[in-house]
Amino acid sequence: MIRFLFLLLLLTSPIIAAELFDETKVKTFFAFDNGAIPHTQNLRLEMRQPVRHEANPVVKRGKPGTPDAHGVQFYGSVIRDGGKYRMWYVAFDDAVKSKVASERWRAAYAESADGVNWTKPNLGLVEFGGNKNNNLVDVGAAWGFVNLKVIKDEADPDATRRYKMTTHVYFRHHTRVGTLLPFVSADGLTWRPIKDVKPMKGELRKEDMLVPGFHLEPACGLYQWDGQYILTAQNAMPHTHHYQGRVVRLHRSADFVNWSTTSTLAFVRTPQHEYLGAGKSREGEQNHEGIAVWNRGNVLLGVYGRWHGAAEWQDVSVDLGFVMSNDGLNFREPKHECTFLERGKDGAWDQGGVIQGQGFENIGEQTFVYYGAWDPRATGGSEVKRGGVGIAVLPRDRFADLMVDTSGEGPGDYQMPKVTAELITQSIAVKSSRFFVNADGFGDEATLHVEVLDHAEKLVPGYSAVVRQSGFQVPIEFKSDVKLPDRVRLRIVFEGPKRTDIRLSAIYVR
Repeated sequence: MIRFLFLLLLLTSPIIAAELFDETKVKTFFAFDNGAIPHTQNLRLEMRQPVRHEANPVVKRGKPGTPDAHGVQFYGSVIRDGGKYRMWYVAFDDAVKSKVASERWRAAYAESADGVNWTKPNLGLVEFGGNKNNNLVDVGAAWGFVNLKVIKDEADPDATRRYKMTTHVYFRHHTRVGTLLPFVSADGLTWRPIKDVKPMKGELRKEDMLVPGFHLEPACGLYQWDGQYILTAQNAMPHTHHYQGRVVRLHRSADFVNWSTTSTLAFVRTPQHEYLGAGKSREGEQNHEGIAVWNRGNVLLGVYGRWHGAAEWQDVSVDLGFVMSNDGLNFREPKHECTFLERGKDGAWDQGGVIQGQGFENIGEQTFVYYGAWDPRATGGSEVKRGGVGIAVLPRDRFADLMVDTSGEGPGDYQMPKVTAELITQSIAVKSSRFFVNADGFGDEATLHVEVLDHAEKLVPGYSAVVRQSGFQVPIEFKSDVKLPDRVRLRIVFEGPKRTDIRLSAIYVR
């Protein structure tokens, strides 16, 4: 009953009656972004927890004998494209004893009109089980993907490279070791490697490798930033310091063909600074499978695996955490060691461990974060069915809120004067911009007073307004025809006897 009421609240949150614009096309200052909102006084940050969609898992394993009968592994991607939602994921068939495991791992495809109800179209591209009646995409050979990420690159002048995919394949060292193989496509369904290579027993030859010859799980996230393609990876090799277990590395490329041999250490959890020693790579708190990234233009949001390690697999579990980046290279947690989504309870489809795919969409009044499932406790034993794709739901773009903190006013007879609760944003370059807030809790006694300041924090004449209405994209209506300076800041003050009711989630510059 509580879950139903919470979902009803998400659907009925008050909102301005207007068509919502695409927030990924504007500059967004999230409440948790202390780079965009560096100056605050008497405000506190509260992270929100998503709820699981009632339709989960929205993509399920297939029937016996189908390519994904044994597993639907969402180390994949969802993008909005051509009026529909498109998903790529890793499919496992159920021929458990007949093949090398990685040869059963294939790239599969699904699509949806609403982001909730998904179909697996009959693509007719790849033979499986004696016919081509399946949803497998054509990657030219049996590569054995473990992880894949897809982006659509509208700026590439070569239409045959419009869709780009990074994958985690294997090469042979002393044992099977993970490495990178990128692909390109004109339509997202028929793919070719960026190099003219063929697998050898499902693996990449050592002479065909694009990154150094150590174990790398490279297809955790894929995005474009500052003229480069960047992928996030899981790696446990020493960096400039010995960290415990799995950390996040970035590799980069200017052309999607030639990839860096150097890497960037992008994210290390605080407990990982205590190195537990050789032979204990499974133990301790770590990052699992890098960061799946939502590129919001001026800021990157990300979901990572919070690995809770142990000496034995039966004691390992994985939750999801939340991170962000302002420079495209260094990621941090808005709230220290905070769990974004907990693994499912025993008996649930996502029990034991949840995994991050790169799927983030604002649909109607909700934000969908797509995720997968993997129970690590079964590792090392008999192979069990696993996977599916679920949705974690938040109110649209409301990952966290800034709220008034009255603790500085003091208790009882020692009460201090009423404190000013305010923020001032970073200085941003503008031409002719409009400003919006994503916030709720307003009323006659709870308002936001908004001012536009110049770079030196002086008020721009006439640029003062009051916000009184809740919504996801509430316009700030300034009544001035004064030309804005080249760089401005916003000053926002929480006002009114009931100002503690206000929850400010984001500011948009359009």
